[in-house]
Amino acid sequence: MAFQTPTRPLPGAFFNTPAAGRNTSMRQPVFSSLGRTSGMVTGGQTAQSSPRPSQASQPIQRAARTINEYLQREASFPELDSYVRQGMSSDYEIPNTATETAWTPFQRMRVHEIPDRILEQYNRAEVSTAMGLFAELNHAWVTIDNALYLWDYTNPNPELIGYEEQTHNITAVNLVKPRKGVFVKDVNHLLVVATTQEIILLGLAATTQGSGVQTVALYATHMSLAIRGINVQVIEGSADTGRIFFSGGTNTEIYELTYQQEEKWFASRCGKINHTSPGYTAVVPTVWGKRSQESILQMVVDDSRRLLYTLSSESSIRTFHMDTPTTLAQVIEKKKQEILRDMSHMASSSPVLTPQMQIVSISSISANEAVKLHLMATTSTGCRLYLSATRGYGYISGQGAPQSMQVQHIKFPPSTNGGPSGGSQYASTGTPTDNSSTALVLTRKAIRLPPGIFLCFVSKQAEVGRDHLFLSGPDTGRIAAEARAITAEPKYYETGNWVPLNSHAEAIDLVTPRFAASKQPLGFGNELAVQFDDPPMEIAVLTNSGVHVLRRRRLVDIFAAAIRTGGGDEGLENEVKKFIRQYGRGETTATALAVACGQGNDAVAGDSRVARLSDPETLKLARKAFIEYGGRPLLNSDSVSESLGYAADNIIPSSRHEGLAMYMARLVRALWKTPVIRETQLKTGGAQIDSPVKSDKLTSIQEELSKLAAFLNDNKSFIEGLSGPEGLQNAANQQQARELQGEHQALHSLQKLNASIIEGISFVQMLFEERVNEIWKALDDNVKRGLRNLTFELLFATDQGRDLAKVLVKAIVNRNIANGSNVDTVADALRRRCGSFCSADDVIIFKAQEQLQKASEPGSSPEMVRNLLNESLRLFQQVAGSLSFENLQSAVAQFSTLQFYAGAISLALLAAHESDRGNTAQSWVNESQPADDPRKALLDFRLECYNLVHQILVDVDNAAGSQPDFVDGRATLIATKRIEAHTVVNDSEDELFQFNLYDWYLSQHWEDRLLAVDSPFVVHFLTQSATSSIERSDLLWKFYVHRDNFYEAGVVQLDLAKSEFLIPLAKRIEYLSRAKANASTQSPGIGRQARQVLLYEISELLDVANVQLELLERLGQDDRVPDARRPQIAQALDNQILNLTELFNEYADQANYFDICLEIYECADHRNEADISATWQQLLDHTHGKRNNEGGVQAAYEAVVNMIQEMANRLNHSESTFSPNIIIPMIEKYAVEFQANVANVYWVPDLFLEVNIPHETLIQILQSMWYNNVAPFAGRNRVVLANHIVHVCEHWYETCISTNTRLFGSDDNAQDISELLGVLSNNLSSDVQGKVDQLRRNIQRSFR
Repeated sequence: MAFQTPTRPLPGAFFNTPAAGRNTSMRQPVFSSLGRTSGMVTGGQTAQSSPRPSQASQPIQRAARTINEYLQREASFPELDSYVRQGMSSDYEIPNTATETAWTPFQRMRVHEIPDRILEQYNRAEVSTAMGLFAELNHAWVTIDNALYLWDYTNPNPELIGYEEQTHNITAVNLVKPRKGVFVKDVNHLLVVATTQEIILLGLAATTQGSGVQTVALYATHMSLAIRGINVQVIEGSADTGRIFFSGGTNTEIYELTYQQEEKWFASRCGKINHTSPGYTAVVPTVWGKRSQESILQMVVDDSRRLLYTLSSESSIRTFHMDTPTTLAQVIEKKKQEILRDMSHMASSSPVLTPQMQIVSISSISANEAVKLHLMATTSTGCRLYLSATRGYGYISGQGAPQSMQVQHIKFPPSTNGGPSGGSQYASTGTPTDNSSTALVLTRKAIRLPPGIFLCFVSKQAEVGRDHLFLSGPDTGRIAAEARAITAEPKYYETGNWVPLNSHAEAIDLVTPRFAASKQPLGFGNELAVQFDDPPMEIAVLTNSGVHVLRRRRLVDIFAAAIRTGGGDEGLENEVKKFIRQYGRGETTATALAVACGQGNDAVAGDSRVARLSDPETLKLARKAFIEYGGRPLLNSDSVSESLGYAADNIIPSSRHEGLAMYMARLVRALWKTPVIRETQLKTGGAQIDSPVKSDKLTSIQEELSKLAAFLNDNKSFIEGLSGPEGLQNAANQQQARELQGEHQALHSLQKLNASIIEGISFVQMLFEERVNEIWKALDDNVKRGLRNLTFELLFATDQGRDLAKVLVKAIVNRNIANGSNVDTVADALRRRCGSFCSADDVIIFKAQEQLQKASEPGSSPEMVRNLLNESLRLFQQVAGSLSFENLQSAVAQFSTLQFYAGAISLALLAAHESDRGNTAQSWVNESQPADDPRKALLDFRLECYNLVHQILVDVDNAAGSQPDFVDGRATLIATKRIEAHTVVNDSEDELFQFNLYDWYLSQHWEDRLLAVDSPFVVHFLTQSATSSIERSDLLWKFYVHRDNFYEAGVVQLDLAKSEFLIPLAKRIEYLSRAKANASTQSPGIGRQARQVLLYEISELLDVANVQLELLERLGQDDRVPDARRPQIAQALDNQILNLTELFNEYADQANYFDICLEIYECADHRNEADISATWQQLLDHTHGKRNNEGGVQAAYEAVVNMIQEMANRLNHSESTFSPNIIIPMIEKYAVEFQANVANVYWVPDLFLEVNIPHETLIQILQSMWYNNVAPFAGRNRVVLANHIVHVCEHWYETCISTNTRLFGSDDNAQDISELLGVLSNNLSSDVQGKVDQLRRNIQRSFR
């Protein structure tokens, strides 16, 4: 049922309305979406809710685009295949150890000595000893005859872990990954121990303590395999599949050790498979063929391609393919002669590529690192051979089996000029490759580690038992710079240096995780991109004297050392220029900025501690390098924008900006595209929420960004572009001013983004310090969906991310409020750590929520609830301009639940007003809503607010509908609340809201409610839409009638009758009839003249409409109209009121509707007697003819009589169209000519008397006809006229007598009639003569 708006307010104001009774068993949440019954987090959409565009976010978004550009550039670092191409090279940079120590790419950090207890045991060995490294666990191992010992080589006083339970000599040891599901989770490695009789599997559980110390425990698995006679020397495992392969020292057979959790009927827990020879070879007599002495020296597994490579003692390389988890098939055998033949096409003659050379080691290159290159082999002369495996005519891009292998590239050793201390030798363009260097001759061991770190152990003849270690690695900065320049074919630049070991190397292993800047070849080798993400690469080399830990120095470490040892300001210039020459100005400024922010390491050889750079002089020099060598911005000549507001888009920023953007991109690289949350579905149901980024990583990044922010803030007055308006004073011209302004915008945007990231990280940390799983449960599905897709980039740099963050902030506050925490405490913590996520307005909102929460708690008194609600409303009103729609929706819903309807409506209306203080949405509506206009967003938000008001009105009406309005003559509480709610609505001055409200009323079919509203907005609303809606026009005149404004109602009805709406003609006539009645009624403030003018117009149009209606009806029934023509006629006539000319010419005249033609003459005030007479004559003829043709009992004259009587009424006895001077002679003539013999000889005068033609007029016309002898009243027909005159006189006399009026109107008239009768008496018949005589006597008697 629809309630009408109350017409008068009841006593009381809503601020003092008593609180409604509440269900004390229900605890209402502070904020909940309208569609939920519980939970305390806001609901609804987030990113699209608020229409207010964030101007502050535009610089941040511009900076985010810059960060994305640099991250993309970093990710586009050339793949290995692009600079290790078909051919050969020898490009090295070997810093001079005397003068360029700072530039050395590798540094020995420390040497861990072998414990004395190990050496004692080692010296007691009787048969065999071996040593090795498990560097990833910080452990080394040694075998002494039948015993195996492990120790933590980083511990000065380590505990020995021994395995002495078996009695056979140990021949090989390796650490592999176990197959999943076979062992318990604690066993994360398998220690494979090969003896002369069996292979033993030991479980190894490695754990990391809180201090970072690795602890190792061995577990007996009771798994062993008898291998008598094989003499295992090489063991290798697959990390992905857990497969274990081994080979003996006397042949090239490849075995696999199989293992399973339990024994089965036909398989024990351990077994072996020979993948290279079929089963019958074991029983073939050796006399049938010569047994080869070739054996396997090394095995390498490439899980990315499912390949196993082996190197034999004859320098043959064999490739096996692991097609399935249980198979291994040899697919390629590359002998040394074939390798030499491949190399001969590249280097026709080289002293280091001879048949006498041997291949001493192989290293796999994974598919993540390169597509074409598969393997690197190192020769005994120190040459590196890069091999690719192909299938058919293409390279292997997937995990299919290759068919052939060839040498792709040869990397020759560095030049021997100067020996191990040789200087810089980057070859200039066109310099031939040096393929004769013997610097690495007598290489006995080598390894390649991603992304190309090369370790080569050279045993000099003069120093037996002492190895020299040569290390090299790709010069990443130089490769990247040349790739971006695209000036020449990329070269394989490397930097290296020598490290004397003074001992015999036994094993090499990687301490830090394997390097990978990306998961694909493009960008994989970019060491510069991850130099702040990953710890510096460390490699452990085990010798007979100890474990040497070597570090790959980062570019920031090299730069810091270079400027520290360069010799002050002059040396700084030389070092910076060298950096710029090799790596470019952008990379140089990025490195200088990193060092200035403390990124460099003060690493001292022999010291295990690595401290952050803190030398003030070095920091000062780095600061100077960044500020003074950063270049200048340049105006972009291709730019088309002339607006200073977008100056940053019109310039090419300086290298200083490039360095800042590059440094920031590298700092946030690990976060940028990473999701903020990680959702894990639990087996028990529900979800576990955690962070995919460790907390210490977030803290580390935040600390570095904070140092960067402090550096920029401290030096902003010195940095060109950050000094603000003061810097423009130094501009020499307008172009420089624009360049500086653009530079300022670019740097300032990065500065703002940096601040946003710092606060964003604080927010994420605070989020996960809370009970995030409880918060997650309280969120609605839309928010959850948004959070699943939320990355750190979106959080830091987009409005969508900030909106989602604010939803989480509100959820955090709500949870704390629900737990009884104080809002101020929580809000202060949020503002202190992430102020932009919790502004001053947010704090007020939280306080308002708290008041609302308290008001909803059971047990409060009505007075307290009322005060809490009013206080909550007051607080919400203070921040109405910054309320998101979700906040507003929840607050309004809570107010409505507590029956605080008027407060809820006032808040919604205030929020709508504050969101568009300039009322631009109204102007957009007034301008017919042009497309692609930003004002539409403002209108959408205001409409959402108005919809909330609609819902409140429905709620209050529903609540009031279930209770009476009055009890004992007093208004009930709910009736008072309803009055208050509607009062707030009707008193609103928001035209857009009022119009929206009225539209909503009409959509609910509440026309009566709209008509009951006493507001000028109603008239404006209906008037504005009346021209486009019949219904609105109807409501408008009804509204006027309801307000007794009849004149305006008549005007609206007249406009409706004349409108172009599709209104039937009958309805238009109805409008005109109502309008005529309203115009005839007195209206306040409207004069009589105005009403008369309106009435005249209405009457005129009504007459025309009636004529048109008659035409419509006649034509609809006229058999002469073709059926095809009828719809056209109906469409034309049953619509708008046409003009009389069209009605006459197109319809009435053509259809011979003479009576209607006469009506048209009357409406048009047409006074042409000829036209009127002719039409009357046609009408008379038509009536007579029609009667005669149809036959029947009615005589023709009777039809004429009826026609005249009807026309008299229709023409309203008009003096022009119903003129007696035309009609009487015409009918008299008709009667003589066609009706002479009818029974009633006086039917003609009786007819005219009956239609109220005055006696005097009738006598005058008949007298004139008699005297003029008008044909056919000549001769004896004159007596007809005489008789008619006598009849009329007699009738006039009788009328006067019966009405007791003066005889014939006057004595003169009586005298004239007496005389006329005397003249006529000579032509009358005897019976008529008697009547005349009697009448004359009566007249004479009246004179006495």
